[in-house]
Order: sequence, then structure tokens, then C-alpha cells
Amino acid sequence: MRVKIHREGTNILILLLFILAVVNASAWMFIRPVEVPVVFSTVSAVVYFLVVNFFRSPKRHFSGDRHNVVISSADGTVVALEEVYEPECLKRRCIQLSVFMSVLNVHANWFPVDGEVLLTRHHSGRFMGAYLPKSSTENERSTVLIRAANGQEILVRQVAGALARRIVTYAEPGIEASIEDHMGFIKFGSRVDLYLPLDAEIYVKLGDKTTGGVTAVARLADNPNPSL
Repeated sequence: MRVKIHREGTNILILLLFILAVVNASAWMFIRPVEVPVVFSTVSAVVYFLVVNFFRSPKRHFSGDRHNVVISSADGTVVALEEVYEPECLKRRCIQLSVFMSVLNVHANWFPVDGEVLLTRHHSGRFMGAYLPKSSTENERSTVLIRAANGQEILVRQVAGALARRIVTYAEPGIEASIEDHMGFIKFGSRVDLYLPLDAEIYVKLGDKTTGGVTAVARLADNPNPSL
């Protein structure tokens, strides 16, 4: 995998580098004993490395069978896997599969299926811990509805966390969705919820680690039942 810095982080990294450079230059010029600026520089290097790590954007390629496959939209840990009723768009019972991203994970989000984007919608909300179940309905979030290649509708919800203050969604109605393309980006701690048909075959369980754009988390039915 080739890794680069995501475009969402470019301006932040430039500004942070300038601020840290000014702070550290001042510390080395005016603060004594010398141990103090050494501490400043060490902490600054660690902070900058963590932010660079957060905004990394690996180029990934799914090499498996793409037929009806559902790919994880995010790097992280599966924190929810249950049957729920989705009232906003699907208005039916489905399987909710949620992946929580820590600040150490890649925060780019991939399309989970090949297909067509039908709807995107942003919701203002709270900034509770993204690992909490009610964050899916009460936190700042963005909803993307996709019609998969087999005709079934898949809902993806980007959910902000306690530290996240901006959700970026590139998906727009009418565009083609590909599992190798970025759907969006969430800044600093968050989760992504997938809402899948009840007849989907699930490949993961609670606690499993996923890699966005790479890990197959489910497969849609070949002959979907429209009533599910």
C-alpha cells in the first residue's frame, strides 16, 4: 500500500508546523535551563507525528471477488452488530454493523459497495463518544444511501465522536460508488455505521479489526428479497 497525506490534513499540518516552529524557536532563544526547550521540542515532535499519522491516506486495492461484496468503510473495531429498525431512509429492519475509529486509525472512509449514490444528508448533533450506541442517532452525522449493483439499498452513516468536529462527505446523489474510492473523511475520533439487508451474509463479529477498502465484512444475497 502506498501512503500519502490526505488532502483534508494539508492545511492543518502546514499551520501546525508553523505554530510549533514559532513556539520552539522562542523556547530555544529565551527559556533556560536548556532542559525546558528540549522538552518543548520533544513534545512538539510527538504531537506532529500523531497528527501526520491521523491524516495518512493509504491507496488501497481490493483484490477479492467483488460480486455483491460489502467492504468495511473504515479502519477500526467492530463495536455494533445487531438487527435494528432504520427509520430515516430505509424504514425497515436491517443489520447494523458499526466500526469505531480511534485517533490512531486512518480516518478516510471508503464506499462499502459498488453502485450508485441515491441520497446524502447531513445532520447537526452532539459530540458524545462515538463508541456509545446512541451516538448513531444523536451525534453530528452524515447519511449516504447507495443502491448496490444487485439493486439492494445500503445505508452508510458517518458519525462524529467526542473529538471530531467536522465530517466531510464526498458522495453526491447520482455519482458512481466504487469500493476503491473515498466516500469521505471524519476528523479526530468517530465511527461509521453500515445498515445492511437482513439476508446479507456477515463475515465479522464484535471486536474484529477492519481495514477500510480491504476487509470484506459481508456479502449481499444473489436474489434479494425486496421485503427484507
